[in-house]
Amino acid sequence: MDWNKFDKGVFLVNCLGIVYNPETKKILIGRRENDPHIEKLTWCFPGGRPGYEEDIEYYLKTEIERKTGLRTGDGKIIFAKTYPEKREFLSIYYFVTSNSSEAEAKEKFVEVKWIKPSEVTKYFTTSLHPKVLEFLKDLER
Repeated sequence: MDWNKFDKGVFLVNCLGIVYNPETKKILIGRRENDPHIEKLTWCFPGGRPGYEEDIEYYLKTEIERKTGLRTGDGKIIFAKTYPEKREFLSIYYFVTSNSSEAEAKEKFVEVKWIKPSEVTKYFTTSLHPKVLEFLKDLER
């Protein structure tokens, strides 16, 4: 797609879930290989692009379940950002919970892992905004 044909403000929206298990106090991340849009992307939060027929939150829950097998509660938006690597991508970060820790890698994930929120920078190879990092630190307090 030639993004130069569009006026300002046209983004490819991606919804990401920071899936938190309150019992273990861990978050879920998934590993991808050979991302077609962001070359350096490996570990990330589960989610995906929403469709037009349902609410964004519906698509977020559906994408998380498709990629990890987990069912989650309703989400709460915590942050939205574009990426230095790809400015046309707009990601909306949601905080969601799951009482299950039985996640499995499906669809575009080759591996999933529960980690302490403070460990996220050990895994992510793309930028994480300081506001997201601060939110993750608060989960451990």
